[in-house]
Amino acid sequence: MALKSSVSFLHLPPSFLLPRITLAPNRFNRSQDLPLLESTTAAALERKAYTIPLRTGALGIKKGMTAIYNPETGRRYACTVVQMDRVQVVAHKTRKRNGYFAVQVGSGWKHPSNVTRPLLGHYAEHGVSPKRHLAEFKVRDENGLLGIGEMIGASWFQEGQFVDARANCRGMGFAGGMKRHGFSGQPASHGVSLTHRSMGSAGQSQGGGSRVYPGKKMAGRMGGQQVTVQNVKVLKVDDVNGLVVLNGMSQYLMTSNYNSPTTSAGCIAGPDGCVVKLQDAVKKPWPEIPSIVETASEPSSATA
Repeated sequence: MALKSSVSFLHLPPSFLLPRITLAPNRFNRSQDLPLLESTTAAALERKAYTIPLRTGALGIKKGMTAIYNPETGRRYACTVVQMDRVQVVAHKTRKRNGYFAVQVGSGWKHPSNVTRPLLGHYAEHGVSPKRHLAEFKVRDENGLLGIGEMIGASWFQEGQFVDARANCRGMGFAGGMKRHGFSGQPASHGVSLTHRSMGSAGQSQGGGSRVYPGKKMAGRMGGQQVTVQNVKVLKVDDVNGLVVLNGMSQYLMTSNYNSPTTSAGCIAGPDGCVVKLQDAVKKPWPEIPSIVETASEPSSATA
């Protein structure tokens, strides 16, 4: 009876004054209505699948630059010529064995005496002649795997489509801070003796830990790394000679109201004779080419 009397004197505040209690989500993901955890490698590949091209790319050799005239406007546009030399599918990478889908492509020809035995056995296993250059191009799924030994010509790309061009830029060797990073240098007259182009201080004494921070801009090797130029337009394709003509001013090529002289027309990094990797542009709509489905409907079972 004493307990009942004590409880009867308790007065609770109105409901709108009570704190709102929300249940924490189930961090163990045991409920049936919760989505499954997507922390696997396959789930990660699926999330970024829209950024992977549907089909493989091709290898080419940069031959130099030329010019093309627009017949409608009469303007002259500089462009780069890339030649494809015996580009052939060498091997496949599959998700079951390698974790992703990719096509290994080779170009050119190399004498067997100049090829190492492991690599020579790799070519012999797939029935392909030794190649001068090898590269790998990721594809979205197994539909993008071309058959082993299939040739890829210049007609693999369409006139008017956009591609991403990758090549190693021209190496400058060991360069100073002014050339490599655009430093202004030291004063040219007062207070400086024989160190006008030097970098200057590289770090603090006590406040910064008496060390040079990682990533500090200093003198060193300049150039020689891969540079990707996106959204390069294909102007012409010559399948007989294996030529692909590319242009850098893709968005202004066929417009007559663009007359800015400051826009550069060069589109591919590297010197003449360098190897160029061409693949469908990621930031543009995929080209509507029936061969993507027709030639890759029955991929080969061989893997790299």
